[in-house]
Amino acid sequence: MKIASQKDFASGLMFTIVGIAFGVGATNFDIGSAARMGPGYFPLLLGILLAVLGVVITLQSFGSHIGDQSLGGIAWRPLIFILGANLAFGALLVGIPSWGIPHFGLIVAIYGLVLISGYARPGHKLKESVILATALAIGSYGAFVYALNLQFPVLPWFLGH
Repeated sequence: MKIASQKDFASGLMFTIVGIAFGVGATNFDIGSAARMGPGYFPLLLGILLAVLGVVITLQSFGSHIGDQSLGGIAWRPLIFILGANLAFGALLVGIPSWGIPHFGLIVAIYGLVLISGYARPGHKLKESVILATALAIGSYGAFVYALNLQFPVLPWFLGH
């Protein structure tokens, strides 16, 4: 059998591997039953569902496809900026005490995440990222602090949370 779509084959394998990993990881928790679900029940079901979906996509990759379905090169720019933005978000949110980096809170972490990840797109405009970050920061503050009344560092040096 010849693989007609390398993209579907690779993504199907990735889904299958991640689904199996989640399913196996969920067995470390109490699974329970459908009537009394344990903390591992939902991740186990999601892992099984993802693995089955991955197998289906992998098998479909052997069918006929129209157009170029080959894998291209690795998109390094988005990969680096998106991963870097997520690492920066975590570091800004909770800090890295062993490196002497303090926590800056949710608002600064959101701005860091959005501003860094914006550079993943060619033609990035800083103004668009600032507007998006501001909207996300206001929405997050409203949702987490006012609506849910969660107490965590938002802007620790300014708002006292």
